Amino acid sequence: MYRVIRCPGCQTFTYVDPYQHWKLCHICGEVIDASRAPVYLEVLNHRDADDLICRLESFLNDVGREDLDEDEKSKLRSEYTRWVRSRMT
Repeated sequence: MYRVIRCPGCQTFTYVDPYQHWKLCHICGEVIDASRAPVYLEVLNHRDADDLICRLESFLNDVGREDLDEDEKSKLRSEYTRWVRSRMT
């Protein structure tokens, strides 16, 4: 499992494993406290995390916004859950 989070400094999406306490942002160099960073989604592996991050950044660029609203975050979690379940059958 990996948690998709955002750097509080530059707002870049990244991911951490659930046991990771700190992460160095690869863009701005800020040390991210993983326990305090908002979790957008928990995914099964790093490939899913990379794919999701690309899609989130592309979506936000396309709509010209800085972040997802709460409804979009909820829908993201629901859609990912549905997608994972469909992969397992």
